[in-house]
Amino acid sequence: MKPAADVLKELVQPSNISAHSSTGLVGKVDEAAAEDDKAREEKELEELRRKSGLRPIPTKELDRTVQLTPWDVLHTLGQAIALSRRGAGRGLAEHWGCLKYSQALTGGAESFMTLSAEGRETADYYKAIQSGELGTGFALTLARQLLGRRYPDHSISIVPADTALRAGWALTSRDSGPRSGYRYRPQFFAEVWKPGEPSLAIPIACKGNHSNAATSHTQLASASAHVEAVHIGAWNQTPALVFSTELPTEGPLTVHALQARGTGGRLSGAPDAPDNHLDQPVEDENIYPGIQRPHEGDEPPAPEPGFHVQPEHYPWFRRVLARTGAASLTAFAGDGTATAQYLTKRQGQRHFTGLIHAATDSVQDAYVQLHGIDFVGTDHVFRLNRTRVEAFSGVAKDLFHHLENGQLERYRTEVHAQRKTWPLLGWDSKWDGPVSVHQDGSVLAMRLLT
Repeated sequence: MKPAADVLKELVQPSNISAHSSTGLVGKVDEAAAEDDKAREEKELEELRRKSGLRPIPTKELDRTVQLTPWDVLHTLGQAIALSRRGAGRGLAEHWGCLKYSQALTGGAESFMTLSAEGRETADYYKAIQSGELGTGFALTLARQLLGRRYPDHSISIVPADTALRAGWALTSRDSGPRSGYRYRPQFFAEVWKPGEPSLAIPIACKGNHSNAATSHTQLASASAHVEAVHIGAWNQTPALVFSTELPTEGPLTVHALQARGTGGRLSGAPDAPDNHLDQPVEDENIYPGIQRPHEGDEPPAPEPGFHVQPEHYPWFRRVLARTGAASLTAFAGDGTATAQYLTKRQGQRHFTGLIHAATDSVQDAYVQLHGIDFVGTDHVFRLNRTRVEAFSGVAKDLFHHLENGQLERYRTEVHAQRKTWPLLGWDSKWDGPVSVHQDGSVLAMRLLT
């Protein structure tokens, strides 16, 4: 059993990641999609609509060998699942689930990252959960990097798609309003934004497996159906990203990635219009489900299954994305009251104000200084190889003050201006543990409890 102190140091040790994106990959995904279409036809299942025009991501945006640290990936994963509402924590402490992978990965500066002995053992029993969650962490970490290169003057926010879509559509029988009846949806949106300008929303589908490249080809074919389920603007013009992370029990992991380009996704509208101000609360809409194809005659064609954000809803959806992203941050910092103000009733507002089960809550009452920056957030104590350790997640104190007071516009103006000074990743000697600070002002840190 490895000493907990060694585990913490390895969390900020960079390792190489192989990123695979090529015309050959496009061909393999097309073959996998054709095989799946044939199988669905034989079973008399409805044919899936998939994102057309998938292509490789240029090396200038995504290096074919990327250096990452496990701690950065776990920070990304923790924020991504903060609003997931999958466990009894009802969203207030979901993000601590990322810490179960503290010993799942291993590698070094001169080697490629692989599953550790613990990661391989976990794969034998919880294969789908581990590969899916780690796949999410790697995919969103790379998505943030490549979009940062593509749009260097903008900030990038990762927003859980189900939570965002619920503000406009009923996704399940538990939601009020006309149900979409369509189970294919992207897992996330990347919001590319800059104060005073329209946002760009990019659907992201990410999957993971403990098998091989052939499984990733099948997963990417499926992911193309998930991102196709959301159109923003004109038919078939919404850009998208699809990922499948291959985490074999033997050998290095590889992230397979493709993109679709298009002129859609732009949430245009007058920035100074009253209904475009991000501090203004969002109300649930009841948008009729379905994606409208272009007219080919006098009668409009029947809508395709999915979710269509039309121009009249651009300002509303921009506010939905921004406020849902803010809710992810405040939930990550453990503040249920601050989180509830950014969500609608259908998005789960009550889950952050009601009764919480014992040992599943998180409370924003911790204050620490990391890398010379004051942070507020929540802490969690657990045992790592029989040693008590403390984890802390939060947001820079001055930025969190704006978020808890509902001043989202002010938060965005200040965090965007500071984005060049972050991220910070490494060992904080004063804290005595690994620290990750992202460009949104969030932090994840851990240390031995003394």
